[in-house]
Amino acid sequence: MAQKSEPAISGSQSSSPATTGTGLQSSSSATTDKGSQSSSAATTDKGSQSSSAATTGTGSQSSSAATIGTGSQDSMQRSVKQRKGQFVIAPRRSPGMQMMGLSPMQFSAVEQALRDSPDIEIIDKVGPRSGVGALAAGVPDGGSVLVARMTDEKAGALAMQSQGQLIVERDQPLQLLDVNYPQTSLVNCNLPTSGSAFIAELLVLGANNTPVKDAEVYLFGSLLPATGTTDSSGRVKLTLYGETTQSLRRLYIKPRADYWSFSQEQPDISNSEMNVIALRSLSDWPSLANFPAQQQLSWGQKAMRLDQLPAHYRGQGIRIGIVDSGAANTHQDLTKITRGYDVINKTQSSGWNVDTISHGSHCAGVIAGLDSSWGIRGFAPEAEVHACKLFPGGQISQLIDALEYCIEKQIDVVNLSLGGAEPSEALEQQILRAKQAGIACIVAAGNSGGPVQYPASSSHVLAVAAIGKLNEFPSDSYHVQTITPQIDSNGFFSARFSCFGQEVDVCAPGVAITSSVPDNSFAAWDGTSMAAPHVTGLAALVLAHHPDFQGSSPRSAERVERLFQIIKMSCRPVMLGDQRRTGFGLPDVLRAVGLAPAHSSPMIGSAMGSGVGSALGSPLSSQSMSPQMLQILGSLYREPPRIMPQGFGGMGAMDPYAAFRQMMTPQLNMPHAYSMGMW
Repeated sequence: MAQKSEPAISGSQSSSPATTGTGLQSSSSATTDKGSQSSSAATTDKGSQSSSAATTGTGSQSSSAATIGTGSQDSMQRSVKQRKGQFVIAPRRSPGMQMMGLSPMQFSAVEQALRDSPDIEIIDKVGPRSGVGALAAGVPDGGSVLVARMTDEKAGALAMQSQGQLIVERDQPLQLLDVNYPQTSLVNCNLPTSGSAFIAELLVLGANNTPVKDAEVYLFGSLLPATGTTDSSGRVKLTLYGETTQSLRRLYIKPRADYWSFSQEQPDISNSEMNVIALRSLSDWPSLANFPAQQQLSWGQKAMRLDQLPAHYRGQGIRIGIVDSGAANTHQDLTKITRGYDVINKTQSSGWNVDTISHGSHCAGVIAGLDSSWGIRGFAPEAEVHACKLFPGGQISQLIDALEYCIEKQIDVVNLSLGGAEPSEALEQQILRAKQAGIACIVAAGNSGGPVQYPASSSHVLAVAAIGKLNEFPSDSYHVQTITPQIDSNGFFSARFSCFGQEVDVCAPGVAITSSVPDNSFAAWDGTSMAAPHVTGLAALVLAHHPDFQGSSPRSAERVERLFQIIKMSCRPVMLGDQRRTGFGLPDVLRAVGLAPAHSSPMIGSAMGSGVGSALGSPLSSQSMSPQMLQILGSLYREPPRIMPQGFGGMGAMDPYAAFRQMMTPQLNMPHAYSMGMW
């Protein structure tokens, strides 16, 4: 069933910044009739508002006020109230239920009762589309999940009445981390709304003094930054209140494609002359000389020794799912991607190949970019790629639906460059169900610089942290900001933004990664989002070419675990002094596909303390251990399942079996102030 929309508040709104008449942008507000925005806060005579940058024209709005036309708020007013919550409802598939003699509910009867309730609006049902999904992992109810709108009180009552047999949890929204701006932690008012304004005009130029359109420009002062986007002439005007030339701290420019970013500490910005910034083309960097006319491998692919792999190792016969923002198969490197699913609009015929934010296309290029004489080649150019479009605007229920598509299509490896704050029991059940169907989920660890985020923290996935390498990007690019003091003898460093913890399995290149973006361009990006596709592409090569997976290899959880073990045992340790940031290390392509002996791994023995490695008295390698020993080792290294219901994402204090389930599966320790988004 199509999702119904809630009544809109007066005035046009958007979830992400939009370009204004002068190029000025806000970090939190939305575009109105005239399109003017800003990010910090001064009121003008026609009702416009700003916060660190002044807006032009009329009808601009701040994050707390919506305007109509020229700013008038005299008509069509209504009070802002909390709308009904959106919840995921699913049968709880817990071994503990059977142990306590509780038989599963008939979910079809539950569904009918909910549809008959006047206080509950069923807006969607996620579940198998054919027998393949219905029979996956032997689940009697076929893995169906309901999405419903109701009040918090109703959700709590439903959870309590189910006596632990239903999962009732909030359907968490998915959003880009780029727009997850810090929220104020206390009530105060210390931003200037009047006084002298510092106005700077900037001109951004590229190759041959060509204006660079749509470059994001950030000017940081002592308060909030002013932000804007260049127009077709490469110009942008930024305004800050309460700042002077001497108080400006940093200028940051992020082009959409084809150029390196630019970062300048203590910039000498004039408020009386045009400030000109010349960006470097990607091809100006020695390792990308003659790019894209001459095909290249990225530094990350070379670090994993993809350049030494025989030409016929191309991932043939493997299906890869990329759950992201779609894949623009009009790009020359992505033309072989012909299958996908638009999860938001529930269609496989179109939509998935339109990527408005470029993130999914960038991931797809790393994984399976076309092997030609042009652009960037991916790890597995002959793999069958399915692009599942979830962003922008997706929610947990739709991620469950995307994994259902992967089960139906018998996908082998899924790339999840996304994450969230609160663990979802319903999503965890689907991840486990996918694993039991033989699907390996490779997940980005997160970009908060804190603990590993969910679902990378799940015990049923392979979590990937990000590393960078010195001398692989210009010294005046923003990539320099990702460098940390811990640098090994090869120049590798843990990226400053990368999440860390004992859940990290491996690390992979995630700084200054060049890959495909629409329409037919390339961009160098940072993130664990860029690291995970390196491992996803490698996983496809392992499944296609490693001796253990030749012939009939049944799709099962054991198959997934064996894949994860091979990848871990192929790793070269990245010696930064903190295994929580690198896991087993950087995977090696030749070792992973069986063309070179697996690395001896002294880090395993030290990580186990007095465990298996110390007992044997020597470093362990995958060749010196039986499959049974590898299984034990993998089980020891990984944390046990730890997903618990959270509040009404389960039953919380009203759950009569909470104590029993807590004994069975300790709660995942996750930060509460981090929202789901792309990495």
